[in-house]
Amino acid sequence: MAWLAAGEGYEIALVEGRVAARSATGRTAGRQLKTLPKALKDHPEVDRLRRLAEWLDRHEAACAAQVDGWMVSSLPVPTELLARVWPDEAWQSALRDVAVVGDDPDEVGFLRDATASGELKVVNLDGETVRLSPRTVTLPHPVLLPDLDDVRDFAAELGIVQRVEQIHRATWAKPAEVAATATEVRDYAGGVFPTRFSLAARATSLGYRVSGGYATCKVRDSGSGTEAAVWIGEPYYDDETTTGALSWHDEDGRTVPLTAVGPVAWSEGMRMAAALYAGRKIEEGGDA
Repeated sequence: MAWLAAGEGYEIALVEGRVAARSATGRTAGRQLKTLPKALKDHPEVDRLRRLAEWLDRHEAACAAQVDGWMVSSLPVPTELLARVWPDEAWQSALRDVAVVGDDPDEVGFLRDATASGELKVVNLDGETVRLSPRTVTLPHPVLLPDLDDVRDFAAELGIVQRVEQIHRATWAKPAEVAATATEVRDYAGGVFPTRFSLAARATSLGYRVSGGYATCKVRDSGSGTEAAVWIGEPYYDDETTTGALSWHDEDGRTVPLTAVGPVAWSEGMRMAAALYAGRKIEEGGDA
């Protein structure tokens, strides 16, 4: 970003997301200062840049959240849309190196570029850079990727670091056999928290929605919407509380039997339950 005049003898700019200043005159002209001079703290240009930095942070988070949403939804994303947003650095950061699948469901590649003409450049699992022009692509959830361990090993060889957690996302596979009448999982029930508020705050900080007495996350699995929910206690109850059972509900709010829960919904529900449980109160000398 260009340096802007601010006050007598100083210039300011956003550097790595923060307002920085440098001298504009004298022997130290052009040298960036370690801290913002007091004379600039209330300067209108400094305030404007701070507000811009806050907006950029929100925009970057929103882009990452949208890409994450595409991944857990299993919905096709128009290639033209990726091409349009790619020049935006925040979008590019969220999308670069995400695994995508085009017309051939068995061909997985890591996205490296999206041109204005709607062409995607990806590195396939043979290490070759290829060009794809499908009408849409999907950003597959890792639980749907065949040979996930091989994909992870290959990504490590390439030094791939994803802004949006995808290939290294923790996954849970549904057991081959579940009781026909079962509707909940209690693997991560019983985690003790000092207050209901602290458990709800943990859920929110992890990006989950708190609604009523539940922490929830929505996914689309096999073409239908499913919401995973973990009981976290009655609202406004502020005494010690524990994590409850994990269950799934359809778009009409009906409980989904475990036998009908899809692989993505199962994995994301278990991921949420495990993440909440991990913040539980550990008694000294107890299990970690």
